[in-house]
Amino acid sequence: MTTRGSKGWSAIRRQLIKRPTEELLALVKDLYEVSAANRDFLQARFQAGTAGGPALEQYRRMIVEQFFPQHGFGKLKLAVARKAIRDYRKATGDMEGAIDLLLTYVENGTEFTKEFGGINDAYYNSLDSALDELARLLLQSGPVLYARFRDRVLRVKELARDIGWGYGDSVADQVARLEMRLGYVQIQSS
Repeated sequence: MTTRGSKGWSAIRRQLIKRPTEELLALVKDLYEVSAANRDFLQARFQAGTAGGPALEQYRRMIVEQFFPQHGFGKLKLAVARKAIRDYRKATGDMEGAIDLLLTYVENGTEFTKEFGGINDAYYNSLDSALDELARLLLQSGPVLYARFRDRVLRVKELARDIGWGYGDSVADQVARLEMRLGYVQIQSS
């Protein structure tokens, strides 16, 4: 565990500032080669300008793999899927991509339940948490961005309709809130 002070970021930063460009490039290359997480981060960071590009698709596959892998059964390592969303967002700062990945998580979790039946409370809490974060980001972004994702959001609402554990109701409530606050539903006056 690193501590602040002589072993913290400030000390490293002071050293990096003194290094020539070639040495810094070699260091970044070493970091790239030492772990898959570093590779994913660097690739996402430098492809961030490419909306919907290869980095987004790579992180999307990480999420889908937890529910519907190409071979075998989903392992439902929800923490792995949620980490992929956080890592993408940290690497790119791409809010639209983060919204897309959160929606991918909720879609796949909901489809998994429809296909294989109810799971457990923790599973639905995780989906609800992702849906809350998704709704918060969509509300911050406004109606233009919501319009891009609206069909998928409405599809999740339909898929979740008959799911128990309060999940179907939670999805319906979140979608109704989004629709009302982003101008898709007129408030009825009496």
